[in-house]
Amino acid sequence: MAQILQFGNRSISAAEIFPVLAGYQMLPQLCRFLIIDEAITSLSSANAPILLTAEEKTSAIEQYYKNNQLTTPAQREAWLKHYGMSCEQLESLATRELRIEKFKQATWGSKIESYFLQYKPQLDKVIYSLIRTSDAEVAQELYFRIKAGEQTFAECASLYSQGQEAQTGGLVGPVGLSQPHPAIAQKLTISQPGQLWPPMQLENWVVIIRLEKLIPAQLDDATRTTLLNHLFETWLTEELNNAQISLRTDQILNSKCKIQNEKRLF
Repeated sequence: MAQILQFGNRSISAAEIFPVLAGYQMLPQLCRFLIIDEAITSLSSANAPILLTAEEKTSAIEQYYKNNQLTTPAQREAWLKHYGMSCEQLESLATRELRIEKFKQATWGSKIESYFLQYKPQLDKVIYSLIRTSDAEVAQELYFRIKAGEQTFAECASLYSQGQEAQTGGLVGPVGLSQPHPAIAQKLTISQPGQLWPPMQLENWVVIIRLEKLIPAQLDDATRTTLLNHLFETWLTEELNNAQISLRTDQILNSKCKIQNEKRLF
């Protein structure tokens, strides 16, 4: 007997599930879950399945129950009924995040140090001062005032800068070097603290910048987590793209088969 999903007065057959998911733009999210689950339940890059000890499993489940207010049997029963899940599926969901973290560590944990060294310049942060104006003559005058010490950068920025930085006396940051305009980032990369750059044209603006402080990135726990997540998301994006290509290929093949079959009928 074909399975049917009953929702109010609407019945959805098993054959209709795929078009329904596509219509509500839920297929990419489903693919994401499937790719991750396949990775954490099969062999990882460390050539070992992602397994949890009994203590890790119990702790993860208890924490999940606590976070989602599922501490009583009645609460868990209501949850299972609401989501149409089994007890095994709930336990798998409760341990999923821990298994994903283990997968990340097994796959990329040993590569974090070299990855950090490779991308460290992009991870460094800066604090810099900025003035932007649409008037090149004003920018040139402000540059000479600041350079001669007639006015501080903060005073000029507060009075004349035409961006949000006017509210902070021109001060911006700390921000990663990937955030400012590439031309500004390039100047900041080769600057010494306190170095004032002459006005430069950036699209519709003329800007004056000065590096205040360079904050070198450190491979601490937060940075390690950020890099690990970045490597994971990069891998997942590639897997999703490959899955979409396979799907389109299958659709093309199916279309060709359908056309060929139709030709045979005639």
